[in-house]
Order: sequence, then C-alpha cells, then structure tokens
Amino acid sequence: MGDLEYQEALKLGKKEYKACVSRGRFPYLPVLDDILSREEIRTEQNMGLIQVPLDFVVGTSTMGRTYSFAANFMPILAEKTEFAIKWMNLSDAQINEGIRDPIIAYEYMNRYYVVEGNKRVSVLKYFKADSILANVTRKIPKYSDDEDVKLYYEYMKFNEITGVNNVEFSKLGLAEELIKLIGEETKWDEDMRIEFNSLLLHFTKAYEFRGGRKLPITVGDALTAFLNVYGYRETLAMSDAELSNNVVKCWNEFVVLTEKQSIGLVMDPGALEEKKTLFSYLMPTMNKKFKVAFLYPKSAETSDWIYAHELGRNYLEETFSDQMQTICVNDVTEDRVEEVLNDVISQGADIVFEVAPQMMKPSLKIAVEHPEVKILNCSLNTPHKYIRTYYARMYEAKFLSGVIAGALAENDRIAYIADYPIYGMIANINAFALGATFTNPRAKIYLEWSTRKGYDRDAFLKENDIHIVSDQDMITPRDASRQFGLYRFENGETLNLVMPLWNWGIFYEKMIQSMLAGSYQSQGNAQGRALNYWWGMSAGVIDLICSKNVPVGVKRLADHLKGDIRKGDIVPFYGQIWSQDGQLRNDKNKKMKPETIMEMDWLVDSVIGNIPSMETLIDAAQPVVQVKGVEETK
Repeated sequence: MGDLEYQEALKLGKKEYKACVSRGRFPYLPVLDDILSREEIRTEQNMGLIQVPLDFVVGTSTMGRTYSFAANFMPILAEKTEFAIKWMNLSDAQINEGIRDPIIAYEYMNRYYVVEGNKRVSVLKYFKADSILANVTRKIPKYSDDEDVKLYYEYMKFNEITGVNNVEFSKLGLAEELIKLIGEETKWDEDMRIEFNSLLLHFTKAYEFRGGRKLPITVGDALTAFLNVYGYRETLAMSDAELSNNVVKCWNEFVVLTEKQSIGLVMDPGALEEKKTLFSYLMPTMNKKFKVAFLYPKSAETSDWIYAHELGRNYLEETFSDQMQTICVNDVTEDRVEEVLNDVISQGADIVFEVAPQMMKPSLKIAVEHPEVKILNCSLNTPHKYIRTYYARMYEAKFLSGVIAGALAENDRIAYIADYPIYGMIANINAFALGATFTNPRAKIYLEWSTRKGYDRDAFLKENDIHIVSDQDMITPRDASRQFGLYRFENGETLNLVMPLWNWGIFYEKMIQSMLAGSYQSQGNAQGRALNYWWGMSAGVIDLICSKNVPVGVKRLADHLKGDIRKGDIVPFYGQIWSQDGQLRNDKNKKMKPETIMEMDWLVDSVIGNIPSMETLIDAAQPVVQVKGVEETK
C-alpha cells in the first residue's frame, strides 16, 4: 500500500521541484541554519510539547535532509532507496494507527524547521493532516524596526495570551485588536482555545470558499476585520450558511486590508460635474425628498462640538429646502447606535452623518447590511470601506492662531487646552506651536487636557504664569462663557482675541453637492479603498475670525498668511520640524505628507506637556479615545 502512496507523493515532489526551477526559486526545503547565519538571535525559549500547524512547517534545521524533499516537503528520491522504504512504512503506520511520535523542531518567526522527523512531516502533509505533535524550541530574533520582526513580537504576545499558534497576521496591531474583539485579554484556558479554534475553522472554510486565498492577506487579518463588523459572540452563533453570506457582504473590508495605504485622503472637494441621472439615484421618485440623518452623542445645548454641527445641519436644510429634509437624533450613546441607525433607515434616511468617532464601530454591521445608505463618520484615519469619514483641517486655523498668540505673549508662555487625544488633535497642537514660534522663536506652549482627571484650568494658568490661552473652539450654548478660541486671561477676566471657526454648513453643502453631481460615487469606485475627506481653508470649511482686540499689524500678518494657505502657497508643516525627543520629523525645504500629519503621535519641541494615557482620562472621555485615540511615541 505504501508504495502507491509514495509514487503519488513523488509525483507531487517532482512537480513542485520543476515549478520552482522554472520560477528561479530554490527547489528544496529552506534550511534554518542558512537563514540564521544572516540574522541575530536574542535568545531561545523552550515551548515544550505542542501541536504545530503543518502549514507552518516549512523547512529543515540543517542541510542534511534538504535535498531529499522538494520545497513542499514531498519526496524526490527514487522508489528503491532506503529513504523511500522508510517513507512507505510511515505511510502504512499513518493509515493503520496514525503517526504518534512527536518530531523535534525549531520555531523561528512563526515558522517551523524540523530537527528530527522530516519524513513524518512529509507523510502527514501528503495525507493533508492539520497538525503534528512537536517538541519545539523558539529562536527569538533581536527586536528591530523591521516590520516582520515587529509583527513577530506582536504574534509572540498573542501566542502567550491565547496559546493559539495556527493564525497569523500581516498588519501591525491586528493581533492585539483580535484579542480585544474576543474580549479575553488574560491567559486563555483550554475551553477558550477550543471555542476559538472551532470558529477559526468554520471562518477559514467560508473565507477560502469565497476566494479568500486570492487576497494577499492572512486568514487572521480577515477574521479580525470580520469580527470588527459582526462581533465575536454574534459570529459564534452564525450557521455555516450565514457565515458564508456575511463573508460576501464584508468583502470590501478584506479588500481594504490589501492596500499598502488603506486610506485614501480627499483633501479638497474638487470639480463637481452635474450628472442628472444621480438625482434618481438619491430620490426613487421625483416627488420624494431625500432624507439626511444627523446622529449626535449629546445635544447642541450641552456641547460646543454638537452646536457647531447643528448650525451646519440648519444651513444644509435651508440650502436644499426643496430637495431634502433632515432628521436629528440627540444623545445617541454607543450602545444605542445600531438601534438608532435602524430607526432612521426605516424612516427613509438616504444619508447619515455621525458626528462622533465612537459611533463608528457599532455602525459597521448596519453599513454592511445597508450598502444603499451612505454613512459618514466625523473622524480621521479610519480604514473602513463601508463607512467614509470626514474631518476638517483645523490645524491650518490653529497655525494662524498660534502666529497671533506668539506675537502677543509678552512672557513667551502660552497655554493650549486640548480635549481628546485623538487623530487630528495632535496636528492642531503642533501647528499652533509652529505658528507661535513663527512670530516668537522663544515661545513655549504649555499643554493641558480638559479631559484629564483633576483638570483645573485656573490653577494650571496661575501655576505657570500664563495669560494667553487657546481653549475650546466655540461656545457651549447652555454654559456660555468667553473662554473659547484664543483669549487673554488676566485678573479673573477674559479678553477674546481669535476664534477658529468650523464651517460645517459649507462642508455638508459641498458633500451633498458631490453626491448630487455623482463624484461621491465615482470617487469611491475609482479609489477602490477607504476614503477620508479632510478639507480645509481652501474649501471654505475652516476659517479664523479676529476680534478688535488683536493689534492691526498682527491681524494684517494673519490675514496675509490665511490667503497664502487658501491658495496653497504656504503650509503649516514645512521645513525642519523637531519633536520633543530630539528627532528630526521633517526635512528642510520639504512639505510634510498629509498622511504623516494625520497620524501624528508626537509633539514638537516647543510644547511642554505630553499625550495622556488612557488611565489618566475621565471616564466620559475614554470611549472616544478607545476608538480613535493616539498613544505617544515611545
């Protein structure tokens, strides 16, 4: 019996050998000794006796047996050899009682190299077994900035917590994200591993049946994206048919992961060409107004952020009064997002604007289920194909505000009161600091966070002898005060100087126009990836208003710079920029890339303060920061 199996295995080996030669690849098993001769090993770790996924067993430890096998571990030696006879005997043993003796192997970078037991691996691979028992020693490379090494260190942490070694990731951060999605961040027990492996098996079958092997991502990547939409417990409860159908619905989330730069930034509205056919796309009948829903986490009376968007909603409704109506839902907490979305969609909402990043995650499932509804979330740096995000380049106005602050700070000390340490906010702080040093090279920006536990603005200003303050961007209607924008604070009195302005009405108007013109849809098809709209002064969605308290000369300078920013002649992030830790973050005579600005996790060297960690923030701030928070570069 074993001789027939060997003949078939030999055919597979020779076929693989020829294929490798024709492609210019090494046709034999990779040798760990050769690989390690070029790498630096930090230490070794005894992993003990474990089940090893055979797909991850890729080579041999030393040169001794490598020429007996093709690169797929199938034999290539003739049938009459001693090697072939031993292989046949192992084949018979596998058929009759199963191979039980463990092999000995090294694990390096999540791949296994056989020290003893190459023929056992070959036989089990021929019979398409899933795993093999092995005594494993892990060889750990020295940590470096190499992305593969970083991925491996993330995998080791994942493996330590879960005990799972049959899933891998090709994108940084996904291993940690998967653990959080499953909801068990301490060491898993055997029941937890069995439950997860069962889910992994069913998901892999559905994913690969639908063509997942064609995508250049791992099953671990895809599973993480899927659970981000549907949730772990909900996925466990799915039948095989439901799982397969939902994999299809979720396909664009997998495709986004294949992009090197998974987020497409749209920096300006661009030309809007009228396409009459789109009107019927938005409005099934000409007598029906299309509906736009706004979801607010608070009310306009209690939040300056919501108030700004509410002004934008009112402007939008007035501008398109004959074509649309708006729905406004206040106090949409994270646990109500799915319910509210279903409700506004049942009311006929064609477009939904969510004005808080924490609404993103619970919206994904609804977005996948209702691709006919356009859902946009007000946040930055979010790689989801089904939900587009939008934000405004407030850092341009902050740069100008900093220019004015630097000119007016007599003691060179300026306070910046920020709220949430999320994407976009760090760029605002740094742009303000660069603006201040533009007019006052001695200026120092004292950073404080209004969402930090124990925050006391007056005590902070008094302790640091600060009189020029950059604070929240707009008033809060129910709790109106003069402490917004840039102001001078002295002897308990506030003198307003400058107010950065969010023109959300202009933004929403242009976004609706782009939908009516057809560019919204065509842009998505052309980009083929997640889209973030990030418009600024050139689009009219950001502005700066100076009060009469700003000296005429300083105002003239700010107005001149504002005109140059609108035309694109100058940008806030230009030339040599140094961070607090002494690193050069941008080179001389170069503009900083938009992606770099968006993803900032460091502060410029003129800032005194830091990016707060999660545990230092008040409870109300943590849901926002958990979704789009920035951790300071270590």
